Amino acid sequence: MIAPGAVYGVVGALAAFPLRLAAREVERRHAELRRGVTRRTTHVVFGRALLAKAKSGDAAIERRAGAEREAGRTLVSENGFLRLLGLMKAPDASSLSRQSLIDQSRLAGDALDMLSLFDAFEHDGEPYSFRDLILARKYAGLIASGATWGAIARSVHRSGPVASLTAKSLNLGSQHGRPDAIYLDDGTSELDGQLLFDLGSPEDDTLEELFAEAEMAEEEGRHDDAAALYQRCLAIDPKDAIAAFNRANCLRGADRIAEAAHDYARAIKLDPGFVEAWFNLAGLMSDEGKVASARRHLQKAIVLDKAYADPVFNLARLEFDAGNLAEARRLWARYLELDADSEWARLAQKGIQFVDLHMARTAG
Repeated sequence: MIAPGAVYGVVGALAAFPLRLAAREVERRHAELRRGVTRRTTHVVFGRALLAKAKSGDAAIERRAGAEREAGRTLVSENGFLRLLGLMKAPDASSLSRQSLIDQSRLAGDALDMLSLFDAFEHDGEPYSFRDLILARKYAGLIASGATWGAIARSVHRSGPVASLTAKSLNLGSQHGRPDAIYLDDGTSELDGQLLFDLGSPEDDTLEELFAEAEMAEEEGRHDDAAALYQRCLAIDPKDAIAAFNRANCLRGADRIAEAAHDYARAIKLDPGFVEAWFNLAGLMSDEGKVASARRHLQKAIVLDKAYADPVFNLARLEFDAGNLAEARRLWARYLELDADSEWARLAQKGIQFVDLHMARTAG
């Protein structure tokens, strides 16, 4: 079930269900669904359309999934999300643990996790079923033959419910000269991963597809292209605070400072609790020498999210530069309560040591 108060972020477009309808269902359950991921996000839904749009390859998807796990967020497959909403029937009861599936199938754990995340099994997580074990063995064989988890994930949905593949033999390579295609041994059906989604023409792009394309351009450092794509998203949905925030980041990366400040402010107007927008606007103001404005925005970010260490550190540095040493020391000490191990923590410790030494000399 959808957890009340949870914030779900969608990465990539949903292949089977319009996001606006999903958002309505989530809101009805007193939770929130947004495109993209912010600090408030608790669950990340990976849409299967991401597989078709990932120009930078499977490795980029793996990195994104790993980063979200490391941040402590729960990863949810598209089918898993639809089951949480009650819009898709849950599979039959099962009993196999993740480790048991790995041991019995010899499918690598990383591949299992990614294939589960993109619904290549009957279940999107443990406990798995016996049918999932059969599929895992087939996938392990394909990977041993040179396939990747991405090629498999792009292919398996071509033939209907993935559970139906348990009674069929899958092979890598094609009688039509396509070595990356996965096909059935009877030769009647080729599971072509390149044809998993009907992408249509650029004029038919949905908002979700545009957003995913914008994210991709942003990740690849194509700041102007990404900003233009996010602007198209905002033309369709002017209330999307994350699109405004992302566009501001891209404009800043393109050194279009005034436009970036405008879009950070726009994101804040749309979502006054958007702590990253307050923080990034503060950084922009600081870079422009607008210290008072930067201070106000950092203070607001700290009030909004007391566990957010970055604005605490930046405010401490700002106060130090302004000669407010006692306040800088207090803030650095607070930062160390939030982060005691990073390189920034070591800088905070040095800052405290400097202030203490300076005050001791002054007192002497």
